[in-house]
Amino acid sequence: MSYQVLARKWRPKSFQDMVGQSHVLKALTNALDQDRLHHAYLFTGTRGVGKTTLARILAKCLNCDTGVSSTPCGTCNACVAIDEGRFVDLIEVDAASRAKVEETRDLMDNVQYAPSSGRYKVYLIDEIHMFSNHSFNALLKTLEEPPPHVKFLLATTEPKKLPVTILSRCLQFNLSHLTNDQISKQVEMILGQENIEFDSGSTELIARGAAGSMRDALSLLDQAIAYGGGALEESQVRAMMGTIDSADLNGLIQALIDADPEALLNTIETIALQSPDFDALLAELLSLLQKIAIIQILPADSSNPIKDNSVLVDFATALNKEDAQLYYQIGMMGRKDLYLAPDVKSGFEMVMIRMLAFRPMAGNEVLTKPQALKPASQPKAQEPTPKASSNTVVKNDVTPTQTPDAPHVEAPIKSVNSDNEWKKIIDEMALVGLVKELAGNCVLKTHTDNRIELALAPSQEHLLLNQNQKERLEQAIQTRFGTDVKLVILVEDSSNETPAETNARLEREKQKAAENSVNNDPAVKSLMDTFNGSVDQDSIQPQ
Repeated sequence: MSYQVLARKWRPKSFQDMVGQSHVLKALTNALDQDRLHHAYLFTGTRGVGKTTLARILAKCLNCDTGVSSTPCGTCNACVAIDEGRFVDLIEVDAASRAKVEETRDLMDNVQYAPSSGRYKVYLIDEIHMFSNHSFNALLKTLEEPPPHVKFLLATTEPKKLPVTILSRCLQFNLSHLTNDQISKQVEMILGQENIEFDSGSTELIARGAAGSMRDALSLLDQAIAYGGGALEESQVRAMMGTIDSADLNGLIQALIDADPEALLNTIETIALQSPDFDALLAELLSLLQKIAIIQILPADSSNPIKDNSVLVDFATALNKEDAQLYYQIGMMGRKDLYLAPDVKSGFEMVMIRMLAFRPMAGNEVLTKPQALKPASQPKAQEPTPKASSNTVVKNDVTPTQTPDAPHVEAPIKSVNSDNEWKKIIDEMALVGLVKELAGNCVLKTHTDNRIELALAPSQEHLLLNQNQKERLEQAIQTRFGTDVKLVILVEDSSNETPAETNARLEREKQKAAENSVNNDPAVKSLMDTFNGSVDQDSIQPQ
């Protein structure tokens, strides 16, 4: 006997064998058991989710010798004949090959005749959207009022192409994509029944490659079994499908965690030697990040099976929740632009580099803007002090060692005489983000050699909810004034103006000056008088 492919051998023969589609099965089961049968059913959904299979099972339910029910016996002549595709009262029509109106009319001419051996004459029309408009018109009247012994079962992958007149005459059931978990469990069950060795990684890859289609999954499974010589291993399935080894994917995640650009680029070069699909590679990386994010929000005592993967658990522990979300978002946005890059490899590299470049600074890192200052008595002939990069990251656990030729550094400020001086200090420290906002909403109260005291208005107290912001501000101050300086922030009202309030006042003054300039402009006044117009004040922007 010739070999039968898995997709045909394991085609479900009853509602209980179906995977997923519980919403459809419940409606059909109740209709059959309560004898509330419609004359036309329309099954829609993507390829391989069970439309034709469901229609054949329904035909068995209608014609089983034991009676109409949701549980056909599967052993009577009618059930066996339908399973074997030789039941004369189940007329299967491929609309793609019988789209002509003459063929549809011939089909409808036979509707009036009673079934030969079954209880109902069932017309199963597959891919009905391929019918021509004339064929749909020829079907309309019969579809609306067929004889009592006729049932129509229609299937299509593109219901939008069907005329509304056809849709209104049918009960429509939308079959959904199968989840990766549903597919992998079914594949594991089939492999167990077929006595084929496998590992969980290989079935997960097949489920992911099937993209929601059980038929595609079983076709991939047939190919993987042949490729692996009768057994499934993750490495062989990856090679067959052209996907990247999990160790390389884990290497990318580890390089992100370590913030190691050299390891990241080396891993990408290693992967590039395998000529991968970089879009699929990025999709797999996003899938890993999504699993890591799930593990991070689960409680420690969770029994979710995703926590069985020790590698992902280690990644979830080492990676910040915010970083995982940021990397995922950058990857999602990068997939859209991947093919706009000069080549997909460089596009993928830029996505990964962007993840590192936009990585939030660690708690012990402060972005500083070093100053290249010269003493007032320095001779003009002396060479200028070279400026450091504006993006230098200074860590507070590293103490710079000065050499005898080191450039002169400004002595720590002993006192501050005005609010403008505090604003100037903030600008010199080159703060960013929430740290800059916290500093900008503070007023400097006192400043000594070893202590800086700031006042924060009670309305801005929420800026202190994240302790990291205060620590980063303190580290920036220590970089500016010395490591012995301690920062104290008091929540209290102050009569002095904060740098943020100063900036807001200056912006208001600029806006007011711009409005006055426009409103007093002779040309503008002339236009307003001539056309009886007015100036849209919101459109005025200061230069």
